[in-house]
Amino acid sequence: MKALLINGSPNQLGCTYTALSEVERILNENGIQSEILYLGKMPVAGCIACGTCERTGRCAFDDLVNQVAGRLDEFDAIVVGSPVYYAGPSGQLTAFLDRLFYSAGGRMAGKLGASVVSCRRGGATTAFDRLNKYFTISNMPVVSSQYWNQVHGNEPGEVEQDLEGLQTMRTLALNMVWLLKCIEAGRKCGVPAPEYEPNEWTNFIR
Repeated sequence: MKALLINGSPNQLGCTYTALSEVERILNENGIQSEILYLGKMPVAGCIACGTCERTGRCAFDDLVNQVAGRLDEFDAIVVGSPVYYAGPSGQLTAFLDRLFYSAGGRMAGKLGASVVSCRRGGATTAFDRLNKYFTISNMPVVSSQYWNQVHGNEPGEVEQDLEGLQTMRTLALNMVWLLKCIEAGRKCGVPAPEYEPNEWTNFIR
């Protein structure tokens, strides 16, 4: 079993990375492989509603989104991490996730999802809520913790002093380990994945 951890901060080794690293450590200690994906500092194109992915299965912008989409079968869980900007996730991360989930959302079903956010002081819960929307529209079970998944601090050293925040990251990881192993055990016992009805698209037009 393997988890993909996405670092949506432009600071590769900053506060968001510190939170994700705590999650990763517990996953690894419990036999779950992991990979932290850093999106980098360059701008990420947003979705332009061109419809290319509906025709080809790939986003028209051939960048990291398509690379990750091509590897989705490797991962059983996705953890998304972001700093808090104006009470929301980073624009770079949401542009990435908009395109990834729109072009490859049909392949997300059954994977576990979790989000973690890092803020200096406020806005964490609204950013956390926004990120969870990607999972709850994609048939992904959302993994919770003992508190909302947030750490506080203006730099990694301050995050390391947020004992409750780091404990929340560890509890999140333990819950993810448990659920991944439960799913694996269910598969071995012949428990089938859900069979979904075709989507009913209802547009509210007068």
